[in-house]
Amino acid sequence: MTRKINWGIIGLGNIAHLFASDLMLSERSTLRGVASRDLEKATEFGDQYHSVKCYGSYEELADDPEVDVVYIATPHTFHCEQTLMCLEKGKAVLCEKPMGIRSAETEKMAEAARSRNLFLMEGMWTRFIPATIKMLELLKSNTIGELLFIHADFGFKSDASPDSRLYKRSLGGGSLLDIGVYPVYLSMLTLGLPAEIKATARMTDTKVDSYCSMLLNYDNDAKAVLESTFETETPTEAVLYGSRGTLTLHSRFHHSERITVKVGENVQQYDIPYMGNGYYHEIEEVNQCLIHQNTESDKLSLQTSLNLIKIIDNIKEEIGLTYS
Repeated sequence: MTRKINWGIIGLGNIAHLFASDLMLSERSTLRGVASRDLEKATEFGDQYHSVKCYGSYEELADDPEVDVVYIATPHTFHCEQTLMCLEKGKAVLCEKPMGIRSAETEKMAEAARSRNLFLMEGMWTRFIPATIKMLELLKSNTIGELLFIHADFGFKSDASPDSRLYKRSLGGGSLLDIGVYPVYLSMLTLGLPAEIKATARMTDTKVDSYCSMLLNYDNDAKAVLESTFETETPTEAVLYGSRGTLTLHSRFHHSERITVKVGENVQQYDIPYMGNGYYHEIEEVNQCLIHQNTESDKLSLQTSLNLIKIIDNIKEEIGLTYS
């Protein structure tokens, strides 16, 4: 068996716990190091997930010669700085979405990785979820015919205070970057790049969006109707409407475990579970790339991430969302 890939984790919040739990399921992975600005927090996290090392600074982890790849799970506005730091120290990087909060950041990160011949990938785990792969197979086989339009939403009621990460402009808050990125990514994955974007939003006192509605138009006249919100619970489903029928990715669509296809009176249901918390499949993609010395994933290339943030930037401009 090929040697194990040694992982490091920077930023030890909720998502890092889910990721580390799935890392323990991977036979090809070892948690080599975890880092927080609080060494006590890092030690507690490391003990829970059997990390070899625990660090009280991100730089110390990036300096560990045994670490092959670093997973960056800090708030959005730190992604660029910390990715560049890890790349400069020769580390491969899996950076949680959104990779950058604007196109210029993502471009800088991609250039740094390419110039050093290092692996870099955005942590868009949706792409590797088995149900997403099945959806792409069904679309490719023309199961529902020509794709005419999609509707996808992502909403939950947040009781967080205005000081929380979700609402802090200085941390890249707002529904668009936090959860709206998922319906936008799905639209790009299924329909490609839009020719026209229209968007509207409801803004908070902290000048980020608590609700965002997006209409994307395509050269072939296909449409995508997308929504994100922190204001209320929504179905968080995606329905793809084709000329022959419909395909539904059931809640939550970005890591769905059930697909329903309806063509005329014929209804077919697919139950497609994922491993662990769902991050396992993304982890294995990175491991596979590193083992084969690939600097990009052919399923989620750097160009895909560059295209995604350009769409997000256009939506931000439409709704008047800016970050300092």
